[in-house]
Parts: sequence; C-alpha cells; structure tokens
Amino acid sequence: MGDSTVSKWSAGVGYRCAQIDGPVLSQTDLYLLNTELQLHPIMAGVNHGFHLMFNLVTGSTGGFNPSDRDRDIPFSAKDEPATLPRVQDLIIITESSPWCTVVHNERGVTMGDVCSTIWKEYTENYVTDAEFNVLPPRLQEQVKRAATHNNASGAAWNMYYNTPAPNRYKRVDWLRDKYYFDGLSKKDSYSIQRLGFKAPNIFVLNLTS
Repeated sequence: MGDSTVSKWSAGVGYRCAQIDGPVLSQTDLYLLNTELQLHPIMAGVNHGFHLMFNLVTGSTGGFNPSDRDRDIPFSAKDEPATLPRVQDLIIITESSPWCTVVHNERGVTMGDVCSTIWKEYTENYVTDAEFNVLPPRLQEQVKRAATHNNASGAAWNMYYNTPAPNRYKRVDWLRDKYYFDGLSKKDSYSIQRLGFKAPNIFVLNLTS
C-alpha cells in the first residue's frame, strides 16, 4: 500500500491529525448527519500489503503480504481506527450466524477492538437450545464436530475456551469450518432484512475456511 494510504490512517500532524484526532461520532451523530463511513483497507480486505489472518476460534491475529505469503507479519496496525470518521459503535452482523455484535469504544473503535470483541462474543457465549434446535440434523452434527475440533484448538491457545459442558456449544462452533475473518462490507439490503433498518455503522462480517 502506498504511503498516502498508510498515513491517512496513522497518527500524524496537520490534515492527517485532524482525521485521526477529530471528533468521535456517537450513534446519534451518525443518524443525524447520515455520515458515510470509510472502512480501513485492512478491515475491508483491500490492503495489498497486508492481509489480516484473524482466527475466531483462537483469537489469534496476524497477517501476510499477498505477494510474499511465506512470511508472517504482526498485526501492528491494530490500534488504528476501524473507520473514518471514527465512531463509538460498530454493529456487525454476518450471513453465517444469527447474532449481532456491537463493538464499542468511547474514544473510537479500533481494528483491535473489532477483532477482540468478535472473538469474545463468539467464544464466551453459548448457543441456546432454541437456537440449536432450529438447525436441521445434518448441521447439528456439523456443529458438534466443530465443537470437538474448536475445543482442542482453542485450549492450546488460550485459557478462555474451556472444555464445554455436554450438549452445549459456543457461537463459534455454529460457524463450523468458516471461522477466519474475510473482511467487512456494506450490504444495506441485508441489514434491512436482518435488523429492519440500515445505518452507516452496520457492516457485514465475511468469513472463510
């Protein structure tokens, strides 16, 4: 990515500083101003120099340069704002699950906030019996197999993904094999379908295996 794109999202002076250090918009501000938000290129999956590898099972984040896939790169930009202008709240939905994740930071949501909040939402919350029973038997079996795999993988990485109680499954298990972040996108028609309304700060989480 060129320096001009990188500097737009990094702290700096003059015009760049005004963008990064300007007012953080609240939910009310967004509705009143109907401000269009620009996603950070890493969040949108269009940064040609860094592709984010975020694993929702383990919470691990890192990345690579698509032109040099053999070399891992740390997620050093995690403290940069997820959007410009900065906002206090991002609402994230996905076609892969029925849940809605709200990412909140009074000082402005960062990319690190997005990853940590999604990870916690999906690994610290259980699927209810009513939610699980909506799935057809074939998918229920896939969720059970995913839970076995995820528990083994998660336990090796962190202390939060403890051995689940019998017949209890975490939200990340619902995702089955699609538990890697594949960018955020705007899909107003889907937002209306899912939530009954659209807003500048509603984004759709894309996942891949």
